[in-house]
Amino acid sequence: MTSTELVDLLVQHRTLGTAPLAELEWLVSHGTVRTLAPGAILSAKGEPVEGMFIILSGHVAIYVDRGAGLKKVLEWKAGDVSGVLPYSRLTTPPGDSVAQEPTVLLDIPREQLRDMTAACHEVTSILVRTMLDRARVFTSSDLHDEKMVSLGKLSARLAHELNNPVAAIERSASLLEDLLDEQERATMALGAARLNDEQLAAIAAVRNACVATRIHGVLSPIQQAQREDTITEWLEAHGLSGDTAGALSETAVTTEALDTIAGAVDGPCLDAVLRWAGADCSVRAIASEIQDAATRIAGLVASIKGFTHMDQGASAEPVDLATSLGHTVALFRSKARDKSASVELDVEPALPLVNGFAGELNQIFSNLIDNALDAVPLGGHVVVRVARELQGVVVRVMDDGPGISAEVRERMFELFFTTKPVGKGTGVGLDIVRRLLPHNDGHIEVESVPGRTEFKVWLPSADSEPQGAKA
Repeated sequence: MTSTELVDLLVQHRTLGTAPLAELEWLVSHGTVRTLAPGAILSAKGEPVEGMFIILSGHVAIYVDRGAGLKKVLEWKAGDVSGVLPYSRLTTPPGDSVAQEPTVLLDIPREQLRDMTAACHEVTSILVRTMLDRARVFTSSDLHDEKMVSLGKLSARLAHELNNPVAAIERSASLLEDLLDEQERATMALGAARLNDEQLAAIAAVRNACVATRIHGVLSPIQQAQREDTITEWLEAHGLSGDTAGALSETAVTTEALDTIAGAVDGPCLDAVLRWAGADCSVRAIASEIQDAATRIAGLVASIKGFTHMDQGASAEPVDLATSLGHTVALFRSKARDKSASVELDVEPALPLVNGFAGELNQIFSNLIDNALDAVPLGGHVVVRVARELQGVVVRVMDDGPGISAEVRERMFELFFTTKPVGKGTGVGLDIVRRLLPHNDGHIEVESVPGRTEFKVWLPSADSEPQGAKA
Protein backbone atom coordinates (compact mmCIF):
# COMPACT_ATOMS: atom_id res chain seq x y z
CA MET A 1 0.00 0.00 0.00
CA THR A 2 1.53 3.33 -1.11
CA SER A 3 1.80 6.43 1.04
CA THR A 4 -0.76 8.19 -1.16
CA GLU A 5 -3.23 5.34 -0.69
CA LEU A 6 -2.71 5.45 3.08
CA VAL A 7 -3.33 9.20 3.20
CA ASP A 8 -6.52 8.71 1.16
CA LEU A 9 -7.69 6.12 3.73
CA LEU A 10 -6.99 8.53 6.60
CA VAL A 11 -8.93 11.29 4.85
CA GLN A 12 -11.94 8.97 4.97
CA HIS A 13 -11.17 7.82 8.54
CA ARG A 14 -14.13 8.45 10.90
CA THR A 15 -11.97 9.71 13.79
CA LEU A 16 -9.03 11.44 12.09
CA GLY A 17 -10.47 12.41 8.69
CA THR A 18 -11.11 16.07 9.66
CA ALA A 19 -7.45 16.71 10.54
CA PRO A 20 -5.31 18.79 8.15
CA LEU A 21 -3.78 16.87 5.26
CA ALA A 22 -0.24 17.72 6.39
CA GLU A 23 -0.86 16.06 9.76
CA LEU A 24 -2.28 12.92 8.11
CA GLU A 25 0.83 12.78 5.91
CA TRP A 26 2.96 13.02 9.08
CA LEU A 27 1.15 9.99 10.52
CA VAL A 28 1.73 7.98 7.34
CA SER A 29 5.42 8.89 7.21
CA HIS A 30 6.00 7.87 10.83
CA GLY A 31 3.80 4.79 11.01
CA THR A 32 3.94 1.18 9.87
CA VAL A 33 1.13 -0.80 8.27
CA ARG A 34 0.35 -4.02 10.12
CA THR A 35 -1.97 -6.86 9.15
CA LEU A 36 -3.54 -9.13 11.79
CA ALA A 37 -5.12 -12.52 11.19
CA PRO A 38 -8.26 -13.47 13.18
CA GLY A 39 -7.24 -14.42 16.73
CA ALA A 40 -3.95 -12.51 16.62
CA ILE A 41 -3.16 -10.52 19.79
CA LEU A 42 -2.54 -6.84 19.15
CA SER A 43 -1.54 -6.08 22.77
CA ALA A 44 -1.33 -8.58 25.64
CA LYS A 45 -2.38 -8.16 29.27
CA GLY A 46 0.48 -7.12 31.49
CA GLU A 47 2.84 -6.30 28.60
CA PRO A 48 3.72 -2.74 27.51
CA VAL A 49 1.56 -1.36 24.71
CA GLU A 50 3.90 -0.68 21.79
CA GLY A 51 2.13 2.24 20.18
CA MET A 52 -1.01 3.90 18.85
CA PHE A 53 -3.09 1.85 16.43
CA ILE A 54 -5.20 3.52 13.74
CA ILE A 55 -7.69 0.91 12.54
CA LEU A 56 -8.05 1.05 8.74
CA SER A 57 -10.18 -2.09 8.35
CA GLY A 58 -11.27 -5.07 10.40
CA HIS A 59 -12.25 -5.45 14.04
CA VAL A 60 -10.29 -5.62 17.35
CA ALA A 61 -11.75 -6.23 20.84
CA ILE A 62 -10.28 -6.19 24.35
CA TYR A 63 -11.24 -8.97 26.78
CA VAL A 64 -10.85 -8.56 30.56
CA ASP A 65 -11.23 -11.19 33.29
CA ARG A 66 -12.58 -9.66 36.51
CA GLY A 67 -13.06 -12.93 38.33
CA ALA A 68 -16.02 -14.32 36.39
CA GLY A 69 -14.34 -15.26 33.10
CA LEU A 70 -13.32 -13.22 30.07
CA LYS A 71 -15.64 -10.43 29.04
CA LYS A 72 -15.43 -8.09 26.05
CA VAL A 73 -15.39 -4.54 27.43
CA LEU A 74 -14.43 -2.44 24.39
CA GLU A 75 -13.98 -2.91 20.64
CA TRP A 76 -12.53 -0.96 17.73
CA LYS A 77 -13.46 -1.14 14.05
CA ALA A 78 -12.49 0.72 10.88
CA GLY A 79 -12.43 4.41 11.74
CA ASP A 80 -11.35 3.96 15.38
CA VAL A 81 -8.02 4.49 17.18
CA SER A 82 -6.67 2.15 19.86
CA GLY A 83 -3.50 1.63 21.90
CA VAL A 84 -1.60 4.46 23.60
CA LEU A 85 -3.08 7.91 23.03
CA PRO A 86 -1.48 11.32 23.70
CA TYR A 87 -1.19 12.15 27.43
CA SER A 88 -2.56 8.73 28.37
CA ARG A 89 -0.99 7.03 31.41
CA LEU A 90 -1.66 3.61 29.91
CA THR A 91 1.38 1.35 30.10
CA THR A 92 -0.04 -2.16 30.25
CA PRO A 93 -3.62 -3.09 29.26
CA PRO A 94 -6.06 -4.81 31.65
CA GLY A 95 -6.66 -7.59 29.11
CA ASP A 96 -5.76 -8.96 25.68
CA SER A 97 -6.73 -7.00 22.56
CA VAL A 98 -7.58 -9.64 19.94
CA ALA A 99 -8.33 -9.35 16.20
CA GLN A 100 -11.87 -10.61 15.52
CA GLU A 101 -11.38 -10.72 11.73
CA PRO A 102 -8.64 -9.84 9.23
CA THR A 103 -7.51 -6.39 10.34
CA VAL A 104 -5.28 -3.72 8.84
CA LEU A 105 -3.95 -0.85 10.97
CA LEU A 106 -1.39 1.92 10.97
CA ASP A 107 0.97 1.54 13.93
CA ILE A 108 2.51 4.76 15.33
CA PRO A 109 5.33 3.70 17.72
CA ARG A 110 5.08 4.92 21.31
CA GLU A 111 8.38 6.80 21.02
CA GLN A 112 6.91 8.94 18.20
CA LEU A 113 3.96 10.23 20.23
CA ARG A 114 5.83 13.15 21.81
CA ASP A 115 6.88 14.39 18.36
CA MET A 116 3.33 13.83 17.09
CA THR A 117 1.84 16.13 19.76
CA ALA A 118 4.26 18.86 18.63
CA ALA A 119 3.71 18.38 14.89
CA CYS A 120 0.02 17.43 14.76
CA HIS A 121 -2.04 19.75 16.94
CA GLU A 122 -5.45 18.89 15.46
CA VAL A 123 -4.79 15.14 15.50
CA THR A 124 -3.70 15.44 19.15
CA SER A 125 -6.86 17.36 20.09
CA ILE A 126 -9.04 14.71 18.41
CA LEU A 127 -7.21 11.88 20.17
CA VAL A 128 -7.45 13.50 23.61
CA ARG A 129 -11.23 13.59 23.21
CA THR A 130 -11.09 9.96 22.10
CA MET A 131 -9.07 9.07 25.21
CA LEU A 132 -11.65 10.71 27.51
CA ASP A 133 -14.48 8.81 25.82
CA ARG A 134 -12.57 5.55 26.25
CA ALA A 135 -11.96 6.29 29.95
CA ARG A 136 -15.70 6.87 30.47
CA VAL A 137 -16.53 3.54 28.83
CA PHE A 138 -14.03 1.67 31.03
CA THR A 139 -15.27 3.44 34.17
CA SER A 140 -18.90 2.63 33.39
CA SER A 141 -18.00 -1.00 32.70
CA ASP A 142 -15.94 -1.28 35.89
CA LEU A 143 -18.74 0.15 38.04
CA HIS A 144 -21.30 -2.16 36.46
CA ASP A 145 -19.13 -5.25 36.91
CA GLU A 146 -18.25 -4.40 40.49
CA LYS A 147 -21.92 -3.81 41.21
CA MET A 148 -22.75 -7.25 39.85
CA VAL A 149 -19.91 -8.89 41.82
CA SER A 150 -20.99 -7.10 44.99
CA LEU A 151 -24.61 -7.98 44.37
CA GLY A 152 -23.62 -11.61 43.90
CA LYS A 153 -21.76 -11.58 47.21
CA LEU A 154 -24.72 -9.87 48.88
CA SER A 155 -27.13 -12.48 47.52
CA ALA A 156 -24.89 -15.33 48.64
CA ARG A 157 -24.60 -13.94 52.16
CA LEU A 158 -28.31 -13.35 52.44
CA ALA A 159 -29.11 -16.78 50.99
CA HIS A 160 -26.83 -18.26 53.66
CA GLU A 161 -28.68 -16.31 56.36
CA LEU A 162 -32.07 -17.28 54.91
CA ASN A 163 -31.14 -20.88 54.23
CA ASN A 164 -34.38 -22.24 55.61
CA PRO A 165 -36.57 -19.64 57.34
CA VAL A 166 -39.53 -21.99 57.49
CA ALA A 167 -37.50 -24.52 59.47
CA ALA A 168 -36.31 -21.73 61.76
CA ILE A 169 -39.89 -20.69 62.48
CA GLU A 170 -40.94 -24.30 63.09
CA ARG A 171 -38.01 -24.91 65.44
CA SER A 172 -38.64 -21.70 67.36
CA ALA A 173 -42.34 -22.40 67.66
CA SER A 174 -41.69 -25.82 69.19
CA LEU A 175 -39.24 -24.31 71.70
CA LEU A 176 -41.68 -21.53 72.49
CA GLU A 177 -44.31 -23.96 73.78
CA ASP A 178 -41.91 -25.42 76.38
CA LEU A 179 -40.63 -21.98 77.36
CA LEU A 180 -44.13 -20.66 77.92
CA ASP A 181 -44.72 -23.53 80.37
CA GLU A 182 -41.47 -22.65 82.17
CA GLN A 183 -42.40 -18.97 82.20
CA GLU A 184 -45.81 -19.80 83.69
CA ARG A 185 -44.22 -21.86 86.50
CA ALA A 186 -41.64 -19.13 87.17
CA THR A 187 -44.36 -16.47 87.23
CA MET A 188 -46.36 -18.45 89.80
CA ALA A 189 -43.24 -18.83 91.98
CA LEU A 190 -42.53 -15.14 91.60
CA GLY A 191 -46.08 -14.24 92.63
CA ALA A 192 -45.81 -16.45 95.72
CA ALA A 193 -42.65 -14.61 96.81
CA ARG A 194 -44.69 -11.47 97.60
CA LEU A 195 -41.96 -9.02 96.59
CA ASN A 196 -42.08 -5.36 97.63
CA ASP A 197 -41.86 -2.37 95.29
CA GLU A 198 -38.08 -2.01 95.69
CA GLN A 199 -37.51 -5.66 94.80
CA LEU A 200 -39.89 -5.45 91.82
CA ALA A 201 -38.00 -2.39 90.56
CA ALA A 202 -34.71 -4.31 90.74
CA ILE A 203 -35.97 -7.24 88.68
CA ALA A 204 -37.59 -4.85 86.18
CA ALA A 205 -34.05 -3.76 85.27
CA VAL A 206 -33.25 -7.29 84.09
CA ARG A 207 -36.45 -7.48 82.09
CA ASN A 208 -35.69 -4.13 80.47
CA ALA A 209 -32.32 -5.51 79.32
CA CYS A 210 -34.24 -8.02 77.19
CA VAL A 211 -35.98 -5.30 75.24
CA ALA A 212 -33.17 -2.75 75.23
CA THR A 213 -32.69 -1.17 71.80
CA ARG A 214 -29.10 -0.77 70.70
CA ILE A 215 -26.88 -1.28 67.68
CA HIS A 216 -25.36 -4.74 67.72
CA GLY A 217 -22.16 -6.03 66.25
CA VAL A 218 -21.43 -9.71 65.90
CA LEU A 219 -19.94 -11.60 68.89
CA SER A 220 -17.54 -14.37 67.93
CA PRO A 221 -18.34 -17.87 69.27
CA ILE A 222 -15.48 -17.49 71.77
CA GLN A 223 -16.81 -14.14 73.02
CA GLN A 224 -20.32 -15.57 73.39
CA ALA A 225 -18.99 -18.60 75.32
CA GLN A 226 -16.96 -16.32 77.60
CA ARG A 227 -20.03 -14.22 78.36
CA GLU A 228 -22.09 -17.32 79.20
CA ASP A 229 -19.27 -18.64 81.42
CA THR A 230 -19.14 -15.33 83.31
CA ILE A 231 -22.87 -15.45 84.07
CA THR A 232 -22.66 -19.14 85.01
CA GLU A 233 -19.89 -18.36 87.49
CA TRP A 234 -22.01 -15.57 89.00
CA LEU A 235 -25.00 -17.88 89.40
CA GLU A 236 -22.94 -20.65 91.01
CA ALA A 237 -21.25 -18.16 93.34
CA HIS A 238 -24.72 -17.29 94.64
CA GLY A 239 -25.67 -20.93 95.08
CA LEU A 240 -27.94 -21.04 92.02
CA SER A 241 -28.16 -23.37 89.03
CA GLY A 242 -26.48 -22.23 85.82
CA ASP A 243 -29.42 -23.35 83.68
CA THR A 244 -30.53 -19.77 83.03
CA ALA A 245 -27.05 -18.58 81.98
CA GLY A 246 -27.64 -19.30 78.31
CA ALA A 247 -30.81 -17.21 78.15
CA LEU A 248 -29.33 -14.34 80.18
CA SER A 249 -26.13 -14.25 78.08
CA GLU A 250 -28.16 -13.44 74.97
CA THR A 251 -29.37 -10.18 76.57
CA ALA A 252 -27.64 -6.94 77.52
CA VAL A 253 -27.83 -7.77 81.25
CA THR A 254 -24.59 -7.19 83.17
CA THR A 255 -23.19 -8.77 86.31
CA GLU A 256 -23.66 -5.37 87.94
CA ALA A 257 -27.40 -5.60 87.24
CA LEU A 258 -27.42 -9.11 88.69
CA ASP A 259 -25.60 -7.82 91.77
CA THR A 260 -28.34 -5.22 92.20
CA ILE A 261 -31.00 -7.94 92.16
CA ALA A 262 -29.02 -10.10 94.57
CA GLY A 263 -28.83 -7.12 96.93
CA ALA A 264 -32.61 -6.80 96.91
CA VAL A 265 -33.65 -10.47 96.76
CA ASP A 266 -31.93 -13.58 98.10
CA GLY A 267 -32.46 -17.28 98.70
CA PRO A 268 -35.33 -19.07 96.96
CA CYS A 269 -36.78 -15.74 95.86
CA LEU A 270 -33.60 -14.92 93.91
CA ASP A 271 -33.80 -18.29 92.16
CA ALA A 272 -37.45 -17.63 91.24
CA VAL A 273 -36.62 -14.12 89.99
CA LEU A 274 -33.79 -15.30 87.73
CA ARG A 275 -35.79 -18.30 86.46
CA TRP A 276 -38.57 -15.90 85.53
CA ALA A 277 -36.12 -13.44 83.97
CA GLY A 278 -34.39 -16.21 81.99
CA ALA A 279 -37.70 -17.63 80.73
CA ASP A 280 -39.03 -14.17 79.90
CA CYS A 281 -35.86 -13.24 78.02
CA SER A 282 -35.89 -16.54 76.11
CA VAL A 283 -39.55 -16.13 75.13
CA ARG A 284 -38.90 -12.62 73.88
CA ALA A 285 -35.77 -13.74 72.00
CA ILE A 286 -37.60 -16.59 70.27
CA ALA A 287 -40.56 -14.34 69.44
CA SER A 288 -38.07 -11.93 67.90
CA GLU A 289 -36.45 -14.76 65.91
CA ILE A 290 -39.85 -15.82 64.55
CA GLN A 291 -40.61 -12.27 63.54
CA ASP A 292 -37.17 -11.90 61.97
CA ALA A 293 -37.54 -15.11 59.95
CA ALA A 294 -41.02 -14.13 58.78
CA THR A 295 -39.86 -10.72 57.55
CA ARG A 296 -36.49 -11.82 56.15
CA ILE A 297 -37.70 -12.00 52.55
CA ALA A 298 -38.95 -8.43 52.72
CA GLY A 299 -35.60 -7.49 54.24
CA LEU A 300 -33.80 -9.14 51.34
CA VAL A 301 -35.76 -7.10 48.81
CA ALA A 302 -35.14 -3.91 50.79
CA SER A 303 -31.40 -4.67 51.09
CA ILE A 304 -30.99 -5.29 47.38
CA LYS A 305 -32.99 -2.17 46.55
CA GLY A 306 -30.88 -0.07 48.91
CA PHE A 307 -27.60 -1.64 47.80
CA THR A 308 -28.27 -1.00 44.11
CA HIS A 309 -29.84 2.42 44.93
CA MET A 310 -32.70 1.67 42.52
CA ASP A 311 -34.66 4.70 43.72
CA GLN A 312 -31.70 7.01 44.19
CA GLY A 313 -32.08 10.50 42.80
CA ALA A 314 -29.60 12.47 40.73
CA SER A 315 -28.41 14.54 43.68
CA ALA A 316 -26.91 13.71 47.07
CA GLU A 317 -29.31 13.33 49.99
CA PRO A 318 -28.99 13.07 53.80
CA VAL A 319 -28.00 9.52 54.81
CA ASP A 320 -28.26 7.94 58.28
CA LEU A 321 -24.91 6.14 58.58
CA ALA A 322 -25.86 4.45 61.87
CA THR A 323 -28.77 2.62 60.24
CA SER A 324 -26.96 2.01 56.95
CA LEU A 325 -23.87 0.53 58.62
CA GLY A 326 -26.02 -1.52 61.00
CA HIS A 327 -27.64 -3.23 58.02
CA THR A 328 -24.29 -3.65 56.24
CA VAL A 329 -22.63 -5.27 59.26
CA ALA A 330 -25.60 -7.63 59.66
CA LEU A 331 -25.08 -8.85 56.09
CA PHE A 332 -21.61 -10.07 57.03
CA ARG A 333 -22.79 -12.13 60.01
CA SER A 334 -22.45 -15.45 58.19
CA LYS A 335 -18.98 -14.62 56.81
CA ALA A 336 -17.84 -13.60 60.29
CA ARG A 337 -19.15 -16.86 61.75
CA ASP A 338 -17.32 -18.88 59.11
CA LYS A 339 -14.04 -17.37 60.37
CA SER A 340 -15.07 -17.34 64.06
CA ALA A 341 -14.46 -13.60 63.78
CA SER A 342 -16.26 -10.70 65.41
CA VAL A 343 -17.48 -7.48 63.80
CA GLU A 344 -18.03 -4.65 66.28
CA LEU A 345 -20.01 -1.56 65.30
CA ASP A 346 -19.37 1.45 67.54
CA VAL A 347 -21.44 4.52 66.60
CA GLU A 348 -21.23 7.83 68.44
CA PRO A 349 -24.63 8.84 69.90
CA ALA A 350 -26.67 11.50 68.09
CA LEU A 351 -24.51 11.17 64.98
CA PRO A 352 -25.36 13.79 62.31
CA LEU A 353 -26.60 12.67 58.90
CA VAL A 354 -24.06 12.73 56.08
CA ASN A 355 -24.58 14.10 52.60
CA GLY A 356 -24.19 11.47 49.87
CA PHE A 357 -25.69 8.70 47.77
CA ALA A 358 -26.92 5.89 50.00
CA GLY A 359 -26.35 3.07 47.51
CA GLU A 360 -22.79 4.20 46.75
CA LEU A 361 -21.95 4.51 50.44
CA ASN A 362 -23.29 0.98 51.01
CA GLN A 363 -20.98 -0.23 48.25
CA ILE A 364 -17.98 1.60 49.72
CA PHE A 365 -18.38 0.21 53.24
CA SER A 366 -19.37 -3.25 52.01
CA ASN A 367 -16.06 -3.47 50.14
CA LEU A 368 -14.04 -2.24 53.12
CA ILE A 369 -15.69 -4.61 55.63
CA ASP A 370 -15.45 -7.52 53.19
CA ASN A 371 -11.72 -6.88 52.71
CA ALA A 372 -11.21 -6.58 56.48
CA LEU A 373 -12.85 -9.96 57.09
CA ASP A 374 -10.69 -11.48 54.35
CA ALA A 375 -7.60 -10.07 56.08
CA VAL A 376 -8.24 -11.22 59.66
CA PRO A 377 -7.13 -14.67 60.86
CA LEU A 378 -9.48 -17.24 62.38
CA GLY A 379 -10.94 -15.72 65.54
CA GLY A 380 -9.94 -12.23 64.38
CA HIS A 381 -11.66 -8.92 65.06
CA VAL A 382 -13.04 -6.18 62.83
CA VAL A 383 -14.15 -2.86 64.34
CA VAL A 384 -16.26 -0.26 62.52
CA ARG A 385 -16.14 2.99 64.49
CA VAL A 386 -18.18 6.06 63.50
CA ALA A 387 -17.77 9.53 65.01
CA ARG A 388 -17.97 13.24 64.27
CA GLU A 389 -14.84 14.94 63.00
CA LEU A 390 -14.49 18.55 61.77
CA GLN A 391 -17.54 19.36 59.61
CA GLY A 392 -18.34 15.75 58.86
CA VAL A 393 -18.33 12.15 59.99
CA VAL A 394 -15.44 9.68 59.99
CA VAL A 395 -15.93 5.94 59.54
CA ARG A 396 -12.97 3.82 60.58
CA VAL A 397 -12.83 0.18 59.44
CA MET A 398 -10.11 -1.56 61.48
CA ASP A 399 -8.88 -5.15 61.54
CA ASP A 400 -6.20 -7.14 63.36
CA GLY A 401 -4.88 -8.86 60.24
CA PRO A 402 -1.22 -9.07 59.18
CA GLY A 403 -1.18 -5.51 57.81
CA ILE A 404 -0.45 -4.10 54.36
CA SER A 405 3.12 -3.87 53.10
CA ALA A 406 4.44 -0.58 51.73
CA GLU A 407 4.67 -2.08 48.24
CA VAL A 408 1.04 -3.21 48.27
CA ARG A 409 -0.15 0.07 49.82
CA GLU A 410 1.25 1.98 46.84
CA ARG A 411 -0.79 -0.08 44.39
CA MET A 412 -3.87 -1.28 46.27
CA PHE A 413 -6.19 1.35 44.74
CA GLU A 414 -5.08 0.45 41.20
CA LEU A 415 -7.66 -1.15 38.94
CA PHE A 416 -7.30 -4.97 38.77
CA PHE A 417 -4.52 -5.06 41.39
CA THR A 418 -5.17 -7.77 43.99
CA THR A 419 -3.19 -9.91 46.41
CA LYS A 420 -5.98 -12.47 46.74
CA PRO A 421 -5.81 -15.90 45.05
CA VAL A 422 -7.23 -16.36 41.56
CA GLY A 423 -11.02 -16.53 41.76
CA LYS A 424 -11.11 -14.82 45.18
CA GLY A 425 -10.37 -11.23 44.23
CA THR A 426 -11.09 -9.07 41.18
CA GLY A 427 -8.82 -6.11 41.97
CA VAL A 428 -11.79 -3.78 41.41
CA GLY A 429 -13.24 -3.18 44.91
CA LEU A 430 -10.79 -0.57 46.22
CA ASP A 431 -10.64 1.14 42.83
CA ILE A 432 -14.43 1.52 43.02
CA VAL A 433 -14.09 2.90 46.58
CA ARG A 434 -11.57 5.44 45.27
CA ARG A 435 -13.89 6.49 42.45
CA LEU A 436 -17.13 6.68 44.44
CA LEU A 437 -15.77 8.75 47.33
CA PRO A 438 -15.19 11.95 45.32
CA HIS A 439 -18.77 11.66 44.04
CA ASN A 440 -19.84 11.78 47.70
CA ASP A 441 -17.41 14.63 48.55
CA GLY A 442 -15.42 12.22 50.72
CA HIS A 443 -11.85 11.04 51.00
CA ILE A 444 -10.01 8.03 52.39
CA GLU A 445 -6.78 7.49 54.32
CA VAL A 446 -5.01 4.24 55.18
CA GLU A 447 -2.73 3.32 58.08
CA SER A 448 -1.33 -0.16 58.52
CA VAL A 449 1.15 -2.00 60.73
CA PRO A 450 1.28 -5.72 61.47
CA GLY A 451 -1.73 -6.51 63.63
CA ARG A 452 -3.67 -3.32 62.87
CA THR A 453 -4.96 -1.87 59.61
CA GLU A 454 -7.29 1.13 59.49
CA PHE A 455 -9.21 2.58 56.54
CA LYS A 456 -10.47 6.03 57.50
CA VAL A 457 -13.30 7.49 55.41
CA TRP A 458 -14.37 11.11 55.89
CA LEU A 459 -17.80 12.28 54.65
CA PRO A 460 -19.41 15.72 54.92
CA SER A 461 -22.36 16.11 57.26
CA ALA A 462 -25.68 16.98 55.63
CA ASP A 463 -25.64 20.51 57.06
CA SER A 464 -22.08 21.35 55.96
CA GLU A 465 -20.71 22.67 52.70
CA PRO A 466 -19.03 20.03 50.46
CA GLN A 467 -15.29 20.14 50.98
CA GLY A 468 -14.23 18.22 47.91
CA ALA A 469 -12.33 15.01 47.57
CA LYS A 470 -8.87 14.55 48.97
CA ALA A 471 -8.37 10.92 47.98
